[in-house]
Amino acid sequence: MNILAAGVLILASSVSVAAGLKIGYVDTGRLLEEAPQARAATEQLKREFAPREEEMIVIQNELKALEDRLARDGAVMSESERKRMSVDILAKKREFRRKQEEFREDINLRRNDAIGTLQDQIKQAIEKVGRDGNYDLILYEGIAFANPALDITDIVLKGLGEISKTSAGEP
Repeated sequence: MNILAAGVLILASSVSVAAGLKIGYVDTGRLLEEAPQARAATEQLKREFAPREEEMIVIQNELKALEDRLARDGAVMSESERKRMSVDILAKKREFRRKQEEFREDINLRRNDAIGTLQDQIKQAIEKVGRDGNYDLILYEGIAFANPALDITDIVLKGLGEISKTSAGEP
């Protein structure tokens, strides 16, 4: 936990006894796993990238078949045929690595976009819970320890569910 968060906790705990502050914290990991938006984003990414993933599997299988054929029939091939096949295999491996890297980059970009959107929605839900619940302080990230009685993650998850329904056009 950083020094600022520790200072806030110490200050808040000493002031809360005197002033009756209402404090809560949110479990970031649970939100990122259990929020309906996180699940929807994961499913969307799977659907979006499934065709490219299948293409990568096909290319990988083709490469394996070529390598197997060279290993099996290489002894009976002419020298030029063996060299040509080896060059083809090498070119396909390069192509596969290039496509694999592009695939990783694209999926990471989309995942980061989805996480950014989710974080904005989490912030909205936490702010709403804070206002509606009359909280004086809600801690979200960088918590080393907190009393489970202060955990308001379930309330924020409910708020995220409401945001999810609203953005999906449900009443």
